[in-house]
Amino acid sequence: MDTIKDAFNNFGFQPIETPSFENSDTLMGKYGEEGDRLIFKILNSGDFLRKVDDSTFAEKDSGKITPKISEKALRYDLTVPFARYVVQHQNEITFPFKRYQIQPVWRADRPQKGRFREFFQCDADVVGSTSLWQEVELVQLYDTVFSKLKLDGVTIKMNNRKILSGIAEMIGAEDKLIDFTVALDKLDKIGEEKVKTEMLDKGISQTAIEKLQPLFSVAGNASEKLATLKNLLAVSAIGMEGISELEFIVNAIETLKLSATKLEIDVTLARGLNYYTGAIFEVSAPEGVAMGSIGGGGRYDDLTGIFGMKDMSGVGISFGLDRIYLVLEELNLFPETVTATTKVLFINFGEKEALYAMQAISDLRKAGISAELYPDNAKMGKQMGYADKRDIPYVVLAGESEMNEESYTLKNMKSGEQEQVSLAGLFTKLK
Repeated sequence: MDTIKDAFNNFGFQPIETPSFENSDTLMGKYGEEGDRLIFKILNSGDFLRKVDDSTFAEKDSGKITPKISEKALRYDLTVPFARYVVQHQNEITFPFKRYQIQPVWRADRPQKGRFREFFQCDADVVGSTSLWQEVELVQLYDTVFSKLKLDGVTIKMNNRKILSGIAEMIGAEDKLIDFTVALDKLDKIGEEKVKTEMLDKGISQTAIEKLQPLFSVAGNASEKLATLKNLLAVSAIGMEGISELEFIVNAIETLKLSATKLEIDVTLARGLNYYTGAIFEVSAPEGVAMGSIGGGGRYDDLTGIFGMKDMSGVGISFGLDRIYLVLEELNLFPETVTATTKVLFINFGEKEALYAMQAISDLRKAGISAELYPDNAKMGKQMGYADKRDIPYVVLAGESEMNEESYTLKNMKSGEQEQVSLAGLFTKLK
């Protein structure tokens, strides 16, 4: 978290926090049908069933009952609450407004590896500017963070919702754009044939799906993929606009260079959230690590419009903190200092000796040296075993003889060596 926060601050983002729950109408309808199903609803306090009349209750239709018994919900992501925050504080904010937020979110999902009911999201957003330099900076921000975490081989996949709109236009499925993008977004999870079946089930015609075929086989580097797309979408104005935006970002990044990540165009990337309107990003873990996306985001041109504030374009990215943690763990990339424990444990010989030890512990802590007292006057073997299991490098023995001489016996747990030192000597050795 500190590594990511440092990068956020370095790029000029400011921290904010929003409440863990929002009014249901703030959240519902912003994430598509699948997202709405995964929002945790909070029951109204008191007798929540009183507002439900007998006929509604008899229907057993959860869609009709839920709004009557639940008016609040746990947040599903940080972006929609952020949009609400911007509208609420619009007169106090200086635009463009760059914010970051690291807080837990909740999804009523089936827990499995890399998928949790509660997890931390870690977002950086800019609102109040349509400049594509923001997208360029966010790609650099991803690269900076993964570079600092020494996580090489991460892929930042990029597409543009305008390209997807152009494709839907080209195949004659503009009215099915959301169904089209939700199905397409599952390509890497369920494969081409199942995506086509889902599209058919959603009412997209067989002819339209056949026109999509070239899309499934777009290959080559970023420039080659963009050239293929230009041929494919030559007749679509909105599609060509999306291609032009991607070209700008790709060209800028080629000049600026990335150190730990690579940027790729993925024409089937859709991200099933309804609020994206421009560039979209998804971040994949290094090859060989079985993990879903570890980050994602995109441009949203009118997210604040849902709260009555029009023409406020924004763009943001998210880091999947818990998944990144799992990837770092699998690749053994945590530095030893992260698991560094207490530096010195004082053995407890009894009440008087413990008080003598606590005076030294207080002074060591003030000097920034982590120290603790074993809480119980237990057998020496048990206390030493505790220090050993916790990987505490030093132990101090301060019994009656040490108290009389105003000294301490310092034992190095790795070498087994021990020596008698004064309080000043203790500081010198432990520093």
